[in-house]
Amino acid sequence: MIRQIDIRGLGAAGTHVDYAALVPRASFDVAAVMEQVRQMCAAVREHGHAELLRQAALYDGVEIERVRVPTQEIQSAFDALDPALRVSLEESVSRLRRTCGAERPHDTVTEVSPGGTVTQRNVPVDRVGLYVPAATAPLCSSVLMNVVPAQVAGVSSLALASPAQREHGGLPHPLILAACALLGVDEVYAAGGAGAVAMFAYGYQHDDGGCAPVDLVTGPANIFGVAAKRLLRGIVGIDSEAGPTEIAILADDSADPVFVAADLISQAEHDVLAAAVLVTDSAPLAEAVEVELERQLDSTKHIERVTAALDGTQSAIVLVDDLDQGEDVVNAYAAEHLEIHTVDASVRAARVRNAGAVFVGPFTPVSLGDYCAGSNHVLPTAGCACHSSGLSVRAFLRTVQVVDYSRDALGEAASHVLTMSEAEDLPAHGDAVRVRLEPR
Repeated sequence: MIRQIDIRGLGAAGTHVDYAALVPRASFDVAAVMEQVRQMCAAVREHGHAELLRQAALYDGVEIERVRVPTQEIQSAFDALDPALRVSLEESVSRLRRTCGAERPHDTVTEVSPGGTVTQRNVPVDRVGLYVPAATAPLCSSVLMNVVPAQVAGVSSLALASPAQREHGGLPHPLILAACALLGVDEVYAAGGAGAVAMFAYGYQHDDGGCAPVDLVTGPANIFGVAAKRLLRGIVGIDSEAGPTEIAILADDSADPVFVAADLISQAEHDVLAAAVLVTDSAPLAEAVEVELERQLDSTKHIERVTAALDGTQSAIVLVDDLDQGEDVVNAYAAEHLEIHTVDASVRAARVRNAGAVFVGPFTPVSLGDYCAGSNHVLPTAGCACHSSGLSVRAFLRTVQVVDYSRDALGEAASHVLTMSEAEDLPAHGDAVRVRLEPR
């Protein structure tokens, strides 16, 4: 089932261990598909709507006549939404709106000298393209995670794309359409992967209303969508290059093996490339978790997918000397999701530097964060948590600096500008100040 990696004895004082290299990830070679994606994106740029129809037939296996989803189809999906699911979605939206509202930064004004101010204005992106995958599951929750922070940020124009579904008449999954309706998003496209990203970057014109280019693309995608985001970055802004999901769990002998096994399985359920990693200083816990994985797998719905993920080289139980070494391992691994099941979970959580999101204690599973914790589940993967953050209101904002100086304030700073412009051999920079201060 899941392999063990024993690194006990490797963290002796004064030695350096590359823990990140000891816990490998799934192979997700974006560069390998880049040339194919380059051609796909170029075709969308040149042929627009017709190319998107061709890609839907080729990659999604469905013939469609229009890419933009009629508003009546979005409303029909909402009308058919299960009432209990609607209540759950509304609660998730409510919690997410509260955390997003609390994090929205305020404009700041700094008086750097009498009569000289610099204002940092937080300005929302004008138009955003949101992508929601649906290859293995209809991720209606990802609609909420993308749309709500964009709305709280004040984005005025939102478009959403999700792949065409053969079993739903060439439309995106009805749960995704219903979630769009719940949030008031009525610009939705049946487009997937690289084609959807290219559509957002370049736009297209058509009788269906077309799609105007966006300023920013957010949301997780398959390897082709990730490659398109990498390729088109600069033409359009992106949030991140999110790859296969991953969970790491730091646990001691106080952890409940039933909970730990359930949480490893929950993320392995996403994808055969999903990573499930347990880091523990307790060999008895490791053995108990292995037993629990076998037992719980018998009753899990997606047993083949989960088994493939747990058997993969990206999943492992890592045995460490102690929890301090365990902290070093999880910080080096920089997991998308990190759970901490230790007697001092809150203390250890406060020391985590690298993780997309941290889930503290036995009653805070990752699946809570996936749906209804109030946190966002669009998070950095593949070790990118050491330099990147999850999707948030800030992802949809730009900082515009507004500089306002009076004549006296400019005069006070003039000598410094002149000195620095001369040092850089850019005398016209200094002249632009001097001409304002010299008598005429």
